Amino acid sequence: MIQIEKILQNAINKDASDIHLICGLKPMLRIARELVAEGDHILTEEDMYEIYDYIVKGNIDKDNVFKETKKLDTALELKGIRFRVNISLSNDIPVLTLRIIKNELPKYEELGVPEIVRRMTYQQQGLILVTGKTNSGKTTTLNALINEINKTQNKKILSLENPIEYKHTSNKSIIVQKEVGQGRDLRSFSDGVKNSLREDCDILVIGEIRDRETMEAGIEMAESGHLVIGTLHTKSCAETIDRMINFYEVRDQASIKYLLSSLLKLVISQRLLTGTDGKLVLVPEVMVVDNVVSGLIRKEKLSVSEIEDAIQSSLEKGSISLINSIARLFVEDRITLDQAKSQIEEKNYEMLNRTIMQLRIKQGR
Repeated sequence: MIQIEKILQNAINKDASDIHLICGLKPMLRIARELVAEGDHILTEEDMYEIYDYIVKGNIDKDNVFKETKKLDTALELKGIRFRVNISLSNDIPVLTLRIIKNELPKYEELGVPEIVRRMTYQQQGLILVTGKTNSGKTTTLNALINEINKTQNKKILSLENPIEYKHTSNKSIIVQKEVGQGRDLRSFSDGVKNSLREDCDILVIGEIRDRETMEAGIEMAESGHLVIGTLHTKSCAETIDRMINFYEVRDQASIKYLLSSLLKLVISQRLLTGTDGKLVLVPEVMVVDNVVSGLIRKEKLSVSEIEDAIQSSLEKGSISLINSIARLFVEDRITLDQAKSQIEEKNYEMLNRTIMQLRIKQGR
């Protein structure tokens, strides 16, 4: 019999971020971005179905979702520690990936998220986006922002998540968290966003903007005088704008560009690198949407390079270019030069070197 709880507990003790359970392999833990085998037992098909039963716990709705869609996102709790769980299939056998969710969010100041992002949460209305690829820390940043607002502002925050990872306790703010999915609080993100107009919230948090319907509902919410904070799976601020516009047919893009240019307040695109001390380091790119960026969004043909140039030229307004971000981390000896170069195209190496020199001169080094 597979000792699933022992595997989970060992992963917690070893400060793993993820657990991978795949038939024919030993349980694998991701520790500081490296995959490390846990124990000597090789998982069998019988083990995988036993683990599946342990996770689903006889919940008919969850079992039906998995059988119909061949995937399931859910949550699990063990001794007060929560796990985000994804179950899929490989060769018709369940494959499981579990993300360990720490009970205590790191302090906002410890994350490395620029101060301008926190300040923008005082906006009365508009759209703020936290973006990045999978495993770039978007959920942690999003929940750290919720936590910060909860401590400092008197608001009603409505959060739509799939699944709920961090459980918040209302402080200065009221927090209502809803889980999205079949058999849960809401059927879809778009349903939750549409209903939020009737729930008298000040801030709406959308755990993931996946489609046009959710995007349109979020924009309508922002238009009606609310602050909307959401996430998108994109790798840069400029790509985020492009992705949002491309949710729409060409004939509708002019109108959505106009709305975005007036409603979008800030985009943070983040990456995580393993630092020189072995710990994860946040690499942020921040775009404050000023008049220049608004004008570029409204243009008939969106230019990614023009948006990147606009970010670079508006640093005094709080924007942070990717090159400035990685140059600063290198000058502070937190990442290596090879790591810095790996995050940009070769044509930008010269600009990176110039930025590094400027920062060193500024710091008297």
